[in-house]
Amino acid sequence: MKTLILNGSPRENGDTVSLIREVTKKLPGDYKLVDAYRCGISPCIDCRYCWDHSGCAVKDEMQEVYEYIQECDNILIASPVYFSELTGRLLDLGSRLQTYYCASSFRKEEPIPKEKKGAVILVGGGDGSMDKAYGTACTLLHHMNCHAIHKLVYSHNTNEIPAINDRNAVAGTDSIAVFFTQQDQKKAHQEINEPYGVQI
Repeated sequence: MKTLILNGSPRENGDTVSLIREVTKKLPGDYKLVDAYRCGISPCIDCRYCWDHSGCAVKDEMQEVYEYIQECDNILIASPVYFSELTGRLLDLGSRLQTYYCASSFRKEEPIPKEKKGAVILVGGGDGSMDKAYGTACTLLHHMNCHAIHKLVYSHNTNEIPAINDRNAVAGTDSIAVFFTQQDQKKAHQEINEPYGVQI
């Protein structure tokens, strides 16, 4: 089993990373962690190469991510919430998924044949909604062929309680690990409405 983890936090040992570590402790197989603030991945420059060609004209570390997306089984997006949205550097990285949109919409190709499972972890101080950030994360997951997506795991009071001490959020990391290892695709596709976490 292979899992791609996209980390949108600028803090090396912050709340987002603490929950990522909880997931990785429980995951079998291999995982690739991409740190949006420390990797060499540029945002999309709208050169429109991908309108007519597969892949991306910008040759940077995203090329390795594209390869891993093709072969992985699961994708986790984890991020703090800034102004009700994913962080800027994570959105920069996400903009490079434009090549998948162009493949299906313009070139009429299937860019990622292998279906994956996805999950989202969000953390924040609690002065706004998680809905917009979660919607954006799900859009990115859909473009990477994740249609079975775990319910949102979040810790939304981190100014008062560190995410690692949020029992509901930590329980959510357990659930993500179980979800990623499930073999029953029908069960994995069942929609779960109630998210994990505490929101003020």
